[in-house]
Amino acid sequence: MATSRPTRRAEADRHARVRAAHASETAEDYVEAIARVIADRGACRVVDLVRRFGVSHVTVSRTVGRLVRDGLARTAPHAPIVLTPRGRRLALTAAARHELVVRFLVALGLDARTAEIDAEGIEHHVSPKTLRLFARFVRTHDA
Repeated sequence: MATSRPTRRAEADRHARVRAAHASETAEDYVEAIARVIADRGACRVVDLVRRFGVSHVTVSRTVGRLVRDGLARTAPHAPIVLTPRGRRLALTAAARHELVVRFLVALGLDARTAEIDAEGIEHHVSPKTLRLFARFVRTHDA
């Protein structure tokens, strides 16, 4: 049985989608983490993100600078990081997408720990159409 080969355009579109997902992945992870830290501790500082992501202070500072530049967060020297309304919306969307992917993987029979780890990569690369199918599957297979 022969498999059809994607057209060059379809292949280019697929790669462009992956590049776009990679580009937004860090911002989504950071705003989601900032929202969680604020919910848990009342405020989020660079050191909280250094601990959460296991990266350097410089890496977090640069990433937070990009969030500020992109209108997702606000901060000042020695001040907590605050999400803008746009940043909060993105954090809620990212958290909901992550939770759906975890629930889908668990519904397939995967253990919760592995589902959490795998969801970190999958959540950024699935289309809204695929997410809708995940949600439908979870609704019919959730325990």
